[in-house]
Amino acid sequence: MTNDTPKHTTTAPEGAAPGTPLIEVVDIGKRYGSIIALSDVTTSVKAGEVTCVLGDNGAGKSTFIKILAGAHEHTDGELRVDGKATTFSNPREALDAGIATVYQDLAVVPLMPVWRNFFLGSEPSKGFGPFKHMDVDFMKRTTKAELAAMGIDLRDVDQPIGTLSGGERQCVAIARAVYFGARVLILDEPTAALGVKQSGVVLKYIAKARERGLGVVFITHNPHHAYPVGDRFMLLRRGKSMGDFPKSEMTLDDLTSMMAGGAELESLAHELERTMGTDSAVAQQLKDEVGA
Repeated sequence: MTNDTPKHTTTAPEGAAPGTPLIEVVDIGKRYGSIIALSDVTTSVKAGEVTCVLGDNGAGKSTFIKILAGAHEHTDGELRVDGKATTFSNPREALDAGIATVYQDLAVVPLMPVWRNFFLGSEPSKGFGPFKHMDVDFMKRTTKAELAAMGIDLRDVDQPIGTLSGGERQCVAIARAVYFGARVLILDEPTAALGVKQSGVVLKYIAKARERGLGVVFITHNPHHAYPVGDRFMLLRRGKSMGDFPKSEMTLDDLTSMMAGGAELESLAHELERTMGTDSAVAQQLKDEVGA
């Protein structure tokens, strides 16, 4: 009898020292003919660190992560993986390099049990010929063990994944990516549709992934979610980088102000004051908020 159960393997180099650059982008850009979707973006993703990419809708976040995930080829600048210039032609190449992306929709089948979703598309089997079948016991044991390793205490891996909360489903997707060899984990707005408590659950597991030595790219538009777990912050606006800052150079107030467009809000406050008068409550409130 043969057993085709896959072992947990990762792509080299294994056990990169904390702080080792896994991905670097230098002046990266993406053009569609005469349309510039992204330009002059520079940042890095290091082992054991969380790089937060922040921006409002249309800022270029989706284009940026699609370049890292292999869905789009960059047209400008340089993408380096483990220090080597690289161009991904498809998502499979990014996965083979240890870069896994967890999108907002999670690509799960709600009525299937947790263990089935954990191995969806990569089901191990045992036996041979007409006696070959899925190794269900292995999948259940492994799912429970891997979730436990991430600190997720799931009562029953047989329950449909659709019965889990949004935060718990995100955490299952993170644990799955880690098990299948991810060294870099890209999370696409994982807290966008979640309440305060469930967002906290997801942030906890992002920190867990960092502790396990992964490089994490956390895409979000919420500075209050990014700041507690982030080690580096790269801000996008209209397809351009507003800067790439280590946490030591950025306070939460700084991050919030840049995300909110502090200079634009200050200009708006003065314009409202000019047109509505200095006694305008709206203008005065806006000035107070931006410290104008």
